[in-house]
Amino acid sequence: MKLDILAVGAHPDDVELSCSGTIAKEVDRGKKVGILDLTRGELGTRGSAEIRDDEAKAAAEILGVKMRHNLEFSDAFFENNTAHKLEIIKIIRKYKPEIVLCNAVEDRHIDHGKGAKLVSDACFLSGLRKIETIMNGNKQTAWRPKHVFHYIQWKNLQPDFVVDISGYLDKKLESVLAYRSQFFDENSQEPQTPISSSNFLDSITYRAQDMGRLINTEHAEGFNVERNVAVDSIFDLI
Repeated sequence: MKLDILAVGAHPDDVELSCSGTIAKEVDRGKKVGILDLTRGELGTRGSAEIRDDEAKAAAEILGVKMRHNLEFSDAFFENNTAHKLEIIKIIRKYKPEIVLCNAVEDRHIDHGKGAKLVSDACFLSGLRKIETIMNGNKQTAWRPKHVFHYIQWKNLQPDFVVDISGYLDKKLESVLAYRSQFFDENSQEPQTPISSSNFLDSITYRAQDMGRLINTEHAEGFNVERNVAVDSIFDLI
């Protein structure tokens, strides 16, 4: 199966929090989208890896993605090294996405910037024929995605472009709330974390509103680019 978009997150819920509105919109447009999680988020203060596994599965079903896979790298301790890059290259070559969405280039959690660079490097290297990878006993062919875009996470980074997700905020919130162990629940007895407050949950909406304000729409999500994005005509811009 070939994907149009592969969304990659260092942790389960990174994708949902940051670009699930864009994913839901493209799925509705008939695009084939998949999600790749680098870790199981096992070092998270609340819940457990097993709970996050179930939550990630539920979120994927809500968004209607074609696949979700977890590479089970070590949470907080994975490295941008040969072994980790090769595992990501195998996934890229298997699904041949045109676009890869991945973590913020700079962020509060150390795994986010580290994951961004790891995935970006793997996307480039995946296009080199002399790097050999084998999956299910078969030699893979080289594939390089056309674009690597970085979604925005905790920090308010200046977006290079924004995607109108008006009409898809409810789907975004539904996918986020699939991670019930992680976010605000007034009845939870779990320790409080920076993302378990009601303010953080509300921020998903007001950040989408503010991004929408930038382009005169209701809601939007922002992305950063590694190279200039070209358009065929200035009339392609909203």
